[in-house]
Amino acid sequence: MKHISSRDNALYKQLLRLASGKREKGADSHAAQRVVLEGVHLCQAWLQLVGVPELALFDLQKLETQPELQALANSLPASLCHSCEPRLAASLSQVGHGQGVYFLVTVPSSALPASINHNCLWLDRLQDPGNVGTLLRTAAAAGIRHAYLSTGCASAWSPKVLRSAQGAHFVMTIYEHADLAALRSRLAVPLIATALEGAQSLYDTALPAECAWVFGNEGQGVDAALLVQADLRVFIPQVAEVESLNVAVAAGVCLFEQRRVHGAQLG
Repeated sequence: MKHISSRDNALYKQLLRLASGKREKGADSHAAQRVVLEGVHLCQAWLQLVGVPELALFDLQKLETQPELQALANSLPASLCHSCEPRLAASLSQVGHGQGVYFLVTVPSSALPASINHNCLWLDRLQDPGNVGTLLRTAAAAGIRHAYLSTGCASAWSPKVLRSAQGAHFVMTIYEHADLAALRSRLAVPLIATALEGAQSLYDTALPAECAWVFGNEGQGVDAALLVQADLRVFIPQVAEVESLNVAVAAGVCLFEQRRVHGAQLG
């Protein structure tokens, strides 16, 4: 296992840049994006659900004392594994107390389907990374395997979104920078939006087993041009004293109501 002891190491400098959410120097918008996964759970999930990373970096001190990290290192080809000084690992970490393991991976990419005939999540200009990650995690838990994110959404593969989603990325196909209004013509399932006007109660609606759920910007909701294209509009009944639910919470209520109604059909 190669050891990194200096901040000036070229590989370390590359990882430091990617760990902060920046793109690689010289990479254009069409180049395959590489990101750094941090933490035991995310790295284990990638290894189990996707495959071996391009590179693994371990905090040497933690690696020598923690069996979980040792087991993770032993499950990887030795040529991919590197260790580093604790102070360098701490600088890479995007959380208060890092767990001492980082994977360098390439973001999976998929072409938009000609026909969207599956249960899916549409996110319209959601800007909070925590909301985006929580929505992806909730959708994956509800059995949804496809997510379409409009331009203006927080980057799906940013460090904060990855932490919030806790591995949901690896069981979903995620399309970013999608023109949702244009994709409407490809939908072979109903489009359902959450709204306050012209909507019916979620619990009085005959929810389909397959649909596209669209959830909108934290402050503005679903874009008006997209909202008029919805086949159904639903609202979640709640007490009058509270203005609205957080978008990720609202999505959880909707997605699991659909799952309650249709059960095993949703995966």
